[in-house]
Formats: sequence, C-alpha cells, structure tokens
Amino acid sequence: MGKIVFYEDKNFQGRSYECSNDCTDLHTYFSRCNSIRVESGCFMIYERPNYMGHQYFMKRGEYSDYQRWMGFSSSIRSCRIIPMYRGSYRMRIYERDNFGGQMYELMDDCDSIMDRYRMSDCQSCHVMDGHWLFYEQPHYRGRMVYFRPGEYRSFRDMGYSNMRFMSMRRITDMC
Repeated sequence: MGKIVFYEDKNFQGRSYECSNDCTDLHTYFSRCNSIRVESGCFMIYERPNYMGHQYFMKRGEYSDYQRWMGFSSSIRSCRIIPMYRGSYRMRIYERDNFGGQMYELMDDCDSIMDRYRMSDCQSCHVMDGHWLFYEQPHYRGRMVYFRPGEYRSFRDMGYSNMRFMSMRRITDMC
C-alpha cells in the first residue's frame, strides 16, 4: 500500500491531504499544491482531473518545492497509485496506430528506440506484463506517460498527438 501527502504551501506547510489510493479529483481537498511527501509506494500525479494533462512519477521521498523541481503549475488535480509488481516485464511497441508498421518486443528498459531499433516513432503498444513509463525524449527525459497492462491502439486518440515517445523504462520495485 502507498501513501502520498499533498501540501498547499512549500516546505510541507499549510493545509494537507493524505491519499492512499487512486483519486480522480483532488480539487475538493486542496486548492493548490506546492510540496509533496511520498511516505510509501509510487504514484503518478496529474495536473488535471481524471488522470489528464501533464503527469509525473513520484517515488518515496520529500519534494519541498514542487513547482521549482517539476516546472508545472501548482495545479495537481488527480493521482494514481502504481501497484507493486514483481514479475517479468514484456510489451510490444509499434511504429504506427492500430499495431501497424515495425514491431519490437521489449523486456527491459530502452533508452532510445532510434538507437536500438532504428525506429523513428512509436504510435501504439501492447503492455503484456509490468508497468512502464514512456518518455518523449531519449535517455528518459522530457514529459512522461504511464502505461499499465493493456492494449493502446492509438496514442493520438489518447491525446498524445503532439508527443513522440523515444524511450521506455520499467517501473520496478524501487518504490
């Protein structure tokens, strides 16, 4: 089980809200977020309700000045706990929508799909095992998106039409 605490002010001051599960709308609990403490587990936090907008991976630790560290606004509106997973990791990435074009199967982290596979774009994937983070730039940089097991036929239809995913990392038991 995980636990995250959101604080309205920097340095863990002001009104706070503790959360131990998924929450689609945090607006009723606090008006702004300027610091975060993750006491256990791992979470994805989102700038808009219903797990929409910019998202960021949070693991155990203290984040006393959230805005400066992450560069987002103080608007955190939803969060999702990432379940602990201890098994094999496996997914297929595809060059085009609807599992079209080149396909590669990954079982470990990939710091650059261009360098490893000569693949210039990834537009769909099928996550068979494990939980993954996709990054818009090589070497795990830039904006990120969380993918749990399932079929993702079109990143464009999911609202990621302006993003190209260029690296992928497994979420391991680092939480």
